[in-house]
Amino acid sequence: MWEDKTGKKLIEQTEVKFQMWIPPIEKMDGSTSLFPKCEFLSLSTNMIERISNLNSLKFLKVISVGRNLIKSLAGVEVCADTLEEIWASYNQIEKPTKGVLSCKKLRALYLANNWVRELGEVGKLNDLPKLEELVLVGCPVAERFIAASSEDEWEKEIGKKIKHLKKLDGQNLTHAETDE
Repeated sequence: MWEDKTGKKLIEQTEVKFQMWIPPIEKMDGSTSLFPKCEFLSLSTNMIERISNLNSLKFLKVISVGRNLIKSLAGVEVCADTLEEIWASYNQIEKPTKGVLSCKKLRALYLANNWVRELGEVGKLNDLPKLEELVLVGCPVAERFIAASSEDEWEKEIGKKIKHLKKLDGQNLTHAETDE
């Protein structure tokens, strides 16, 4: 069906996009084996509840699963050796560390408008040595912290917890904010 729509052979593609599929994709099945060269996979704006069946994607660098029904990032760990970016905004993720902490090449984690509530969970992301960019805007943890203090204090707090972070919620962090 994808090949009919795009006119391209799926097996040869490094970028595969299944966003806003009609009817919506509800489950990530074994069909990922049909595009083994994939480096960028977009499954955004579907009805997916769980990340699975990524084992055959040995070159995956970016996964985009925003605007689904995903509750956990468990399942991405099978791509830990190659995964550099996870785009998962507008889901139902509470614990951003599940499945992610083994992804030591991860540079960017976009989790805007999810259900992340605990500052301690966010702090665990410091274990990702290459994480430079994090988006948590619209998550309860960010909204609650900012309401109680300020955006500047939010940036300072996250900068302390994730030492190597360069960008938070789309804003550059300065060394003055993160040093202490």
